Amino acid sequence: MNLSNLKPAKGSTHSQRRIGRGTGSGMGGTSTRGHKGQKSRSGYSKKIGFEGGQMPIQRRLPKFGFRNINRVEYKAINLSTLQALVDTLKLTKIGIEELKSAGFVSSKELVKVLAKGTLSSAVEVTAHAFSKTAEEAITKAGGKATVLNVNKAKEA
Repeated sequence: MNLSNLKPAKGSTHSQRRIGRGTGSGMGGTSTRGHKGQKSRSGYSKKIGFEGGQMPIQRRLPKFGFRNINRVEYKAINLSTLQALVDTLKLTKIGIEELKSAGFVSSKELVKVLAKGTLSSAVEVTAHAFSKTAEEAITKAGGKATVLNVNKAKEA
């Protein structure tokens, strides 16, 4: 077998119907569109969501919910994650760059430190936001929590 003698499977292909080519073709006259009505006319196109005059589903169903356009999305980083970074990389300062290089956040994400887990090392942590308990836990361990300006992070 080679490329020159490849053929489609028997019965898988068929010739196209030639519509509107006279009465002898069997597809003349109305050209398979039937008699009268909107669908038989040239230029007919149905609007998206049109249900034949019935009230469309997007109008039957109620609107609900609210999406705040000013919401600020943060990537959550736990104290246990920070402690794991300190243990493996022997860091004393953890910032956004360290979290990026470790693969925890991407370059466009804002970081918020949350208090899940424990922090036993004194570490200087820099992030866009901290929960109150996380900030307390960092200072209790002898570290320092520095908040970055969110607006400057969006520009960069």
